[in-house]
Amino acid sequence: MILSVTHTTLYRYDVPVRGVVQSHRLTPASFATQRPLRWQVSVSDGIPGGSFRDGAGDWIQGYSVAGPVSEITVHVEGEVETEDCAGVLRGHRETVPPIVYLRRTDATRADSALKTLGREAVSGGADTLDQAHRLMGAVADAILYRPGATHAATTAAEALELGEGVCQDHAHAMIAAARSTGLPARYVSGYLMAADAGTRHEAAHAWAEIWVDGLGAWVGFDPANRCCPDDRYIRLGSGLDARDAAPIRGTARGTGGESLDVTVAIQAVQQ
Repeated sequence: MILSVTHTTLYRYDVPVRGVVQSHRLTPASFATQRPLRWQVSVSDGIPGGSFRDGAGDWIQGYSVAGPVSEITVHVEGEVETEDCAGVLRGHRETVPPIVYLRRTDATRADSALKTLGREAVSGGADTLDQAHRLMGAVADAILYRPGATHAATTAAEALELGEGVCQDHAHAMIAAARSTGLPARYVSGYLMAADAGTRHEAAHAWAEIWVDGLGAWVGFDPANRCCPDDRYIRLGSGLDARDAAPIRGTARGTGGESLDVTVAIQAVQQ
């Protein structure tokens, strides 16, 4: 399938800031089931800085904007060819060993409830892949998809206690539960095209990946939609949690408030 992406992020500042520096993880990598055909990222009045491919295989691009500035627009547009491989990540260039993703973060710290969820979910699994599927189902059952129920700083433990959340919360909870059982797990940011009107998600999407020794590969799991990523998904980047894998990270030199407006559109160009 060929997917077309239009993604615009608008930053507004209450008081003009003296300058802005950003780090982008906005360029999809090419691997066995994903191939960018054309892709462009632009930043209003932005000056490109250093760029590199990190150990996780993600392309990082820096930008700076000289002030005074009251508004910045980051615009992404492109097309990506995708294939369905049941969530298995093949041919992705990376050098970080899976064991690194056993490391906890504040967002993915497992409390007793998450540890119990993880332990009970994997106990009946025939192998690692089966255990990961059981974990996905357990998280989907425990956290009802409800936009607006949580916020960007909500932790996995808080989302589980609340019993509601969005894709970020589902991914954090699955990662926390998986790591508590000894399974390396990481957060993935990307895009998802709705297959039908009943699919529950936001086009800017997130899911989890678990290292499966038997396959010698990372496998994606999307608890928000109870499935493994297929050809409707575009993978942008990964990290220990949502903050680590954020498509845009940055800082503004100023004292005023910042507001954010994001619009994303995904559609199939060719089946």
